[in-house]
Amino acid sequence: MTGPALDFTYQSQPMRVVFRPGAVPHAVAAETGRLGLRRVLVVCGERGQDTARAVAAAIGDECAGVHAGARMHVPAPTAERAVEAAREVGADGCAAVGGGSAIGLAKAVARRTGLPVVAVPTTYAGSEMTPVWGETVDGVKRTGRDPRVLPRSVVYDPLLTLTMPSAQSAASGMNAMAHAVEALYAPDASPVVALMARDGVRALARALPDVVADPTGPAARGSALYGAWLCGACLGATSMGLHHRLCHVLGGAFNLPHAETHAVVLPHVLAFNAPSAPSATASLRRALEVADPARELYELGGRLGVPRSLAALGLSSADLDRAVDATLRAPYANPRSASAGELRAVLQAAFDGAPPPGDRPS
Repeated sequence: MTGPALDFTYQSQPMRVVFRPGAVPHAVAAETGRLGLRRVLVVCGERGQDTARAVAAAIGDECAGVHAGARMHVPAPTAERAVEAAREVGADGCAAVGGGSAIGLAKAVARRTGLPVVAVPTTYAGSEMTPVWGETVDGVKRTGRDPRVLPRSVVYDPLLTLTMPSAQSAASGMNAMAHAVEALYAPDASPVVALMARDGVRALARALPDVVADPTGPAARGSALYGAWLCGACLGATSMGLHHRLCHVLGGAFNLPHAETHAVVLPHVLAFNAPSAPSATASLRRALEVADPARELYELGGRLGVPRSLAALGLSSADLDRAVDATLRAPYANPRSASAGELRAVLQAAFDGAPPPGDRPS
């Protein structure tokens, strides 16, 4: 028996993806050359300088310099310094090497200057697949969508993730899954996004335990990075909901670590939304092969060793009401509306680290 008639809109992102073990640094030079760039500024954080300098060396005479100024949540002064660095060297493009902070910084440059970006992800953050930018101004994380910040090319090299510590790998992978989970119940979701989301969540859920057990295993690293790519693509194709809104507030206002915050909050927001998102919940049941996806994500985080509570990340109970107020200041798309009291309950559960309430198929 066939289902209901399909009715959806899906817009693919205009970018090129290279996915290959050992692709870096030479594939990056090939991509900047393909784009005709002659003054490339390589952007990274302090910890990513070795890889960034290898990329710079491969780009050769077309590299204008290395700017190692990336910071978590992209503070506005950090963004302005990067723009100034790009202008000082006459950059005509950026190569971003690192996780969400490095790629986010390159996006800040692109948003102000229009310079094209080639992204080289070293974590599972997924920012490279989206036209979403984020910057922190006076303790408030501001986000938006702008086609100028979408990388023109993305080079995925699983070997770059071999040195990512187990704890960071686990949290970053859970962060990636959050992108797919929210995409499944987004108002602009589509069957194409649902396919990517299910495959991305399935790949990460299977690979992350192996990554944590053996961080240098190339097969699991490749599967995890593949899953992160798909999950990031889901985020790039849909609107963000309550989960991302909460995490942006917690990161921008309270400087909580990005990936770990996503890992803690995800099961609780999913449990809250599940009654109003039956199709998304059914997709996650299939992807995770469980009856209760929210509880499984909570338990998976425990097995991977990620923090389970916002308290463990440094939030205080006195911050919860401030977080609720900040969340309510801006609209967001979500399958279930949330009152201040309901938001407070979700945050309290995440703060305490208790298991989310059970959910079973009807």
